[in-house]
Amino acid sequence: MRKSIIAAVAGSFFAVGMAQAEETTIRVHYAHPNIFSKIQEKLAVAFEAEHPEIKLDFDAPAESYETGVQSLLRDAVANKLPDVAFAGLSTWRILEARGLTVPLDEFIGDEAAFEAQGYTPALRSLGQYNGKQHALAVAASTLVVYANPELVERAGGDMDNFPTDFDGLIELSAKINELDRRIEGAWVSPHDWRFQSFLGSFGGRPLNADETKVTFDSEAGIAAATVYSRLAEEGGMQFYEDSVARQAFNAGTLGLYIDSSSLMARVIEGAGDRFEVSVQPFPIAAEDKASVYLPTGGSGMVMLTEDKAKQDAVWKYMQFVSGPKGAKIIVENSGYAPTNSLVVEDESYLGDFYKSNAGARVAHAQVANYAGPWYAFPGDEGVAVTDVILAGLIEVIEGEDPEEIIKDVAAEVRDSLELN
Repeated sequence: MRKSIIAAVAGSFFAVGMAQAEETTIRVHYAHPNIFSKIQEKLAVAFEAEHPEIKLDFDAPAESYETGVQSLLRDAVANKLPDVAFAGLSTWRILEARGLTVPLDEFIGDEAAFEAQGYTPALRSLGQYNGKQHALAVAASTLVVYANPELVERAGGDMDNFPTDFDGLIELSAKINELDRRIEGAWVSPHDWRFQSFLGSFGGRPLNADETKVTFDSEAGIAAATVYSRLAEEGGMQFYEDSVARQAFNAGTLGLYIDSSSLMARVIEGAGDRFEVSVQPFPIAAEDKASVYLPTGGSGMVMLTEDKAKQDAVWKYMQFVSGPKGAKIIVENSGYAPTNSLVVEDESYLGDFYKSNAGARVAHAQVANYAGPWYAFPGDEGVAVTDVILAGLIEVIEGEDPEEIIKDVAAEVRDSLELN
């Protein structure tokens, strides 16, 4: 009896030792903690419950996708890259260009079987380049208009007939701005992704199809910059940081907050019981709707480790986060649209969520109808270009001529990227 107990105890210790020996820890990088910290915690708990043999070790999050990719490039030089990273859908290409991403095609295997798991060709295209799969999209967003119905109605607006074009939006912003010196009409960031959304609404593109020519100083680009100018001149918009705008909207002193649908949960939570946030579609300006694209913001996951044992663990993690279980967690805790078709097709995942979140349906419909690439400017100076665009649009908001500025910015970008 004693021998059998001793053998059993010894066996249990041996099993524990084996389990510990087989445990794999993978380092994870992500950006935008204001959106993703809570989400990453929930994903980690759910993943580790299914895969106790894999532990996640998170790097300190980067403040933005741009600072995140710069951090990863520095890590590469120091040979200290994490095993897997959440990169912006516009920035993972920078990592690919440096040869840092591990192509995922060998892990995907059978194409038809992978598509049956909810990875449609359209969704996979967000992480493909030159015929190879380098990233898996895990979250998609577009610009929406967050409105304070109380301010809209005080200004004479009607939420049942909310403006669907920029003229109406600017007019409403002006009326809200006139209510009180402490109240502002509208705000949108001059960030490159937001500008690309305005540009795409008018049917324009930042670059031509083969990325050899800068095209955002087209008629569509000038029109997009002019909306910024009019929002400032006619609608009373000022330039200040994103966090200040969110605080103003949550406090009830900003009527129209134009920003990413990924912020929806935080915006609604921030407004609390002060007012009920209304989520409205982003205006579509082009007559030819087929020419419209709304750049798809959000994250894609890239594998960075060359360690074969860790690659297997990373692939399990990537599949979980980009699969329907991970997509459900991401959608329910943000304003992101799902990037796995199963979570949309099967009501058991998000059916109840959509019933009580009408705004999410608005945002997700935009992704379905108008989603397009978030253009990444090529070359080593690609990230720096976004700062040039930001600086130019700040000048527009502060009163400079939008056509002149956008042409100057495009010329500077051409010189920087050595493009036509």
